[in-house]
Amino acid sequence: MNIFTDIRRIIVTCSRKLAPYLEREVAELGFRVKRTFLTGVEIEGTVNDCIKLNLNLRCASQVHYSLKEFNVKNADDVYNKLLKIEWEKLLRPDGYFSVTSNVNHPSINNEMFVNVRVKDAIVDRFRRESGQRPDSGSAADGAVIYLYWNEEEAEVFIDTSGQSLAKHGYRKIPGKAPMLEALASATILASKWDRQSPFINPMCGSGTVAIEAALIATNRRPGLLRENYSFMHFIGYDESVYDREHRTIQDLIREVPGLTIVGTDISEDAVKISKVNARMAGVDKLIKFGVCDFEKTVIPEGVNGTVYFNPEYGTRLGDLGNLEETYARMGDFMKKKCKGYTGYIFTGNLDLAKKIGLKASRRIEFFNAKIDCRLLEYELYEGTRRKDSDR
Repeated sequence: MNIFTDIRRIIVTCSRKLAPYLEREVAELGFRVKRTFLTGVEIEGTVNDCIKLNLNLRCASQVHYSLKEFNVKNADDVYNKLLKIEWEKLLRPDGYFSVTSNVNHPSINNEMFVNVRVKDAIVDRFRRESGQRPDSGSAADGAVIYLYWNEEEAEVFIDTSGQSLAKHGYRKIPGKAPMLEALASATILASKWDRQSPFINPMCGSGTVAIEAALIATNRRPGLLRENYSFMHFIGYDESVYDREHRTIQDLIREVPGLTIVGTDISEDAVKISKVNARMAGVDKLIKFGVCDFEKTVIPEGVNGTVYFNPEYGTRLGDLGNLEETYARMGDFMKKKCKGYTGYIFTGNLDLAKKIGLKASRRIEFFNAKIDCRLLEYELYEGTRRKDSDR
């Protein structure tokens, strides 16, 4: 078995509703998508292919490479099946590994119990074959083994990612209730922004949306901001393959002359956090941050740009009474100051969205954790008048 050259099933996972954008990314990398489902896509390839996927994907969570499928009735069956896998040819005896799982079986009420049984099978195999064993624990900074078990069908994977790809590695100071980087990327990819015209982000918070816009516009891939992946900790890993892929994504960076990305927030602390995060992402010189109420945000005139709001929506932050007024002010701001632009408001409160007073041309569904959200799109035509019936 050589996982770095053997072609097997690969499952790339993502958060709910991000699969269409993940599918597009995977296809653009040259892979044939065999299946797209609610939380991911299925392709075929090697762990060397997984290296490329890990370094490039913005919307993904994990990249799983299949080792074995089997039928089981209980946790002892899982142990016995995994005991037969030649783990000594995959994991270094002086290395470190962790186990994660997703289990749906009536005999299991605690996934941690299953994780321990998987770990026991790997360790016992090592002891039997060599008398040595790698260390193990809960941290995902070494080799990671993933078990998917649904009813009587199970499959064990190498989680080639380790730490989730949904976090892009630059956000050292998260701020209050930040949007996950993968979600922010997907919403921008879902928009009509051409990656050249102005991108204006009032209420920027910790800067995630503005930073992701800058990364997307200049084609900076997430792999530029991360140095450790699970695939690096398996026997057979060739650092030259990783180095080649890393050079490739460095060469993909493009300059966008005159690119205008603006992020503003009424909180001085939020803007300070945004600047730190933008610097960590390497795009601080591409974004102009400012402290002001969103209504004071300067909108470049004479161009057809994009204005993107990610306001509070009362689930975790914000007083509903004040937010009703804020949403109405956002609508007035877009109507009066953003003519010729395409407006976007990302919200998890559709009742508040009614206060915007503009008719959305598209309502794109997303989930922010477990919150059902919408990215509302508004065509802000020159001279458009808001009708009472639209309010």
